[in-house]
Amino acid sequence: METKLPAKLLETPEGARANQILRTCVHCGFCNAACPTYRLTGDELDGPRGRIYLIKELLEAGQNTERATHHLDRCLTCRACETVCPSGVAYGELAEIARDRLGPSRAGLSGFLRGMLRWLVPEASRLRFWARLGRPFKRFLPTPLAEQIPVNLGKTLDPTTDKLHERGFAKRVILLQGCAQQVATAEVNLALQRLLARRGIGVLLVSEEGCCGALNQHLGAKEQALAEMRRNVERIYPMLRHAEAVISTASGCGVTVKDYARLLAHDSAYAERAAAVAEQTLDIGEYLDRERLTFTAAERGAKVAWHPPCTLQHGQGKGAEVESLLIRAGYELVPVVDRELCCGAAGTYAVLQSRMASQLRRQKLDNLMAEGPDIIATANVGCQTHLAAAEKLPVRHWIELLN
Repeated sequence: METKLPAKLLETPEGARANQILRTCVHCGFCNAACPTYRLTGDELDGPRGRIYLIKELLEAGQNTERATHHLDRCLTCRACETVCPSGVAYGELAEIARDRLGPSRAGLSGFLRGMLRWLVPEASRLRFWARLGRPFKRFLPTPLAEQIPVNLGKTLDPTTDKLHERGFAKRVILLQGCAQQVATAEVNLALQRLLARRGIGVLLVSEEGCCGALNQHLGAKEQALAEMRRNVERIYPMLRHAEAVISTASGCGVTVKDYARLLAHDSAYAERAAAVAEQTLDIGEYLDRERLTFTAAERGAKVAWHPPCTLQHGQGKGAEVESLLIRAGYELVPVVDRELCCGAAGTYAVLQSRMASQLRRQKLDNLMAEGPDIIATANVGCQTHLAAAEKLPVRHWIELLN
């Protein structure tokens, strides 16, 4: 793709990188076939190829347009396009640069919701307080908001009071609890802690753990996202010498922390430490597979419909490890059509683009339920709560299925 980005922009790391990515695209359109929003609307501008042209126009003109904002906001950033792209276009990185240009603010209700999410979600204690306060009024709230309030508020692992991680285990891992996960599906981390303890692996918890930075990054608040990442690096890096890996049960957090090396590469004060944290970060499926641990099924013989989150299968290029672990434990994994497509959760997407998120969820659930499974399993808090809000069948994190 021919580009004409302003010279001043090309002098910046972001501009130079955007120019490199844009010039990689050969307009083949393979990406559109893999794009959930393009398949839903049929609009070229709702597919990666069309959005790449919009980003090119945005960067060349140096000013935002309503059209660009509208279609870029409708992007899930699922990165399915990257998986199928024969030219290796780093679309997720390009979208990140564009969102930084668009900024976090929007007009009207969208702007209010974006501000609320940025204020509320990254602080687990604040999110827990408002979730508890909102539960009695859940039925009066708009559906997209009501669906975000957990049915149960589980117990969060507390590094100041929990003693299990202090036992003399031969091996230890640093567990990132996540912000939303601590509130919406805290039982997942509890299940993992017990699972590892029975196999002689201790869990170290990060004191005053903050958001990984994903939410603000996706909403175009780059500086706040980077501040959150630096804070986590400061807290995690000194712990690395006491553990053999940094793990997460939320693939959305894991994919972000794995990217700290790139995101903080131009920050001389943090680059080396960020790279060390990123290098030791593994999805929990990766870690368990690497350690060659064996498990039994908590519900032996049950049929499982496995939904690999986009942040796992496209963002991290993982997921096969989970399938192998579940099969070896004794589960039957049923085939799922279009397994590579997003469920519509996509972080804050289910709130900010609720109509399209609901349509994508319905398609996903129809495919997951087609072979009559007993359980739906996934690997990220957003997918789990989004799917569970519209399905009576249990939607569980796959870790909860193992003994």
